[in-house]
Amino acid sequence: MTEVPGLDCTGLQTWLERVHPELADGELTAEVIAGGRSNLTYRVDGARLPLVLRRPPLGHVLSSAHDMRREHRVITALAGSAVPVPRTVDLVDDVERAEVTGTVFFVMERVPGAVLARPDQNAAYTPAGLHSLGIALAEILADLHDVDPAAVGLADFGRPDGYLERQLATWRRQYDASRSRPQPALDALAERLALSVPTTARSTLVHGDFRLDNAIVSGPPEAPRINAVLDWEMATLGDPLVDLGMLGMYWDIREITSSDVAHSSVVPGAGYPDFAELVDAYAARSGTSVDDLSWYRAFAAYKLAVILEGIHFRYRAGETVGDGFDLIGGLVEPLAADGLARAAGKV
Repeated sequence: MTEVPGLDCTGLQTWLERVHPELADGELTAEVIAGGRSNLTYRVDGARLPLVLRRPPLGHVLSSAHDMRREHRVITALAGSAVPVPRTVDLVDDVERAEVTGTVFFVMERVPGAVLARPDQNAAYTPAGLHSLGIALAEILADLHDVDPAAVGLADFGRPDGYLERQLATWRRQYDASRSRPQPALDALAERLALSVPTTARSTLVHGDFRLDNAIVSGPPEAPRINAVLDWEMATLGDPLVDLGMLGMYWDIREITSSDVAHSSVVPGAGYPDFAELVDAYAARSGTSVDDLSWYRAFAAYKLAVILEGIHFRYRAGETVGDGFDLIGGLVEPLAADGLARAAGKV
């Protein structure tokens, strides 16, 4: 059996045969799926259905992040809603038994399609198809924010009051726990954001990391569709404009960082709508007006910069799996600079 970092395939097969014999069908193999830079995602083959397993990262696990139980809960709750998600199979606390990962992990069915994270992948679709895909992504975000948390069993999934202030405090703690070098621009951005926290107009279920490369896409060249939204580890109840700000930051990430290291298929000339069109599509779908996103775009830059600084910290400690982690630290400073410019209203 194939052994991969952080996952014991022999143990996984033993667990599957014991707990879900209806899915067991011979020898299992697994591999790390490229793309995720925090929680680890594994493609699992050899069962009766193609599966995916999610577990926390190796080492330096910050307690408020990488919560498998929360991610499993929200994906399960959204089944049958207007938001496409994978079907979950099971949530497992493997800390004591240490049979599979030695952590809490969950298993879900693998959704067919591809994650668009590189410009060369755009060739599979027409410019008109990519334009419609971008609009659909914005509309799915509006659909997510229209979900009634109480109706899907998520009324207690977060505390909307004081959400933005807690977000700043949380990411400041994450930053402090991952410090390994001076980052004056990032420090300045943290202070600037704290001085100008906006008033939340409404509270909804939020994804926390909503972007195109957290979705699975399939379909014909002229009409691609989003089969599933992934990576719900940061989901909670809060200000929906945080999701819109994150989407905008990721939509423009290549321009912000001037780097191919920042994974994104969104490039000029491919056919994707510009972010202003996404905002209009979101507003039309949600029936709400969207005014100034400056603070939210600045916060998005700060949040990603802190996440990447944490990845840089784990890379230096030898606790990452995959390629390209040696370059991640170089994205932090341009993100902080973009956040400062947006907070000052210069972008």
